[in-house]
Formats: sequence, C-alpha cells, structure tokens
Amino acid sequence: MAKSAFLVMDVQRTIVERFGDDPGYLPRLRRAIDAARAAGIPVIYVVVGFRPGYPEISPRNKTFGQIAARASAGGGFTDERATEVHPDVAPRPEDVIVTKKRVSAFAGSDLDMVLRAAGIDSLVLTGIATSGVVLSTLRQAADLDFALTVLADGCLDSDAEVHRVLTEKVFPRQADVVTIDEWIKTA
Repeated sequence: MAKSAFLVMDVQRTIVERFGDDPGYLPRLRRAIDAARAAGIPVIYVVVGFRPGYPEISPRNKTFGQIAARASAGGGFTDERATEVHPDVAPRPEDVIVTKKRVSAFAGSDLDMVLRAAGIDSLVLTGIATSGVVLSTLRQAADLDFALTVLADGCLDSDAEVHRVLTEKVFPRQADVVTIDEWIKTA
C-alpha cells in the first residue's frame, strides 16, 4: 500500500505576494492541507532559502544569480520573513519544513532522506510556481520512482497558458493530475 506525503512548495510570504492575483488560491490550498491532515497524510513544507551572502549561488546560475544580485540591494531569501510560509497555510509543529537551494524541492535539501526515512513512496504536489518548483520536483521525483499526484488548482504560475500546458499535457505523462476537490474525495 502506498504511503503518501503532501508537499506545499514555495508558498512563502514573499513569493505569494508576487503571485497574489488569485485570491482563491490560499483558501483552496488550506482545504487540501486540512484534508491531507484529516487523512493522516504528512504535510511537508518546502521553502527556498540561503545563507547570508549567498555562498550557495554561483553567478553562472541565471535564476538564482539574479536573486543574489537583487539581495545586495536589500531583498532576498536569507531572513526569516523571506523564508516564512504564508500564514494562511502555516505549518503546524508536527510538520516538516525542508529548505532547498535550487528550483527542485530535492536540490540542495534533505527531502529525499526525510521521505525515505518515513517510508514515503507517493507524493502529492502543490506550490508556486507550476513552471518552477512543481515542474522540477515532479521530474526529479519521477526519476526517483515516486508515484505522483499534482493538484492542478493547488499550483500557481504567472503565465496561465504555461500552467495549462503543464497540467494538461506535460504532467500527465508522469503524474495523476486532479483538482483539489477531486483529490479530497479520494484522500
């Protein structure tokens, strides 16, 4: 029998503020998190964060190099507020919080170790952005032989068409893609 974990990825206060044009997102995600807990499925939060000075970031890294450059002007992902999960979907004390250093939830984190130690072989993916953490994590998790479910409306992207193509055409090759309501019925 599969043992699942529910991943809430990059739903940090500062990231939600940048993707905040869907007022229904956090309440939908909260319902899914509550359903996972009610079904006894562990909830794991994945956040992106770095040490002060960004020693983990190479200037050759196009995505994260820009973050490090902006951080020198006063922003970034090194302080508590930047790495804080949005309070509307905040973790409970029993939840695991994993800090990653790249786009995939597995890259530069101990996520795989946490999952293997708990005997987890199936993942439910949610997060911001569909074309970022969700895509990268899905690809790596599939290569690690996890069974996968993506909650399409539990993911956000700044480009609605990219979100649609990923959830309707790309993700179904490696995952079951369902809505939160559909998933809650089976959780």
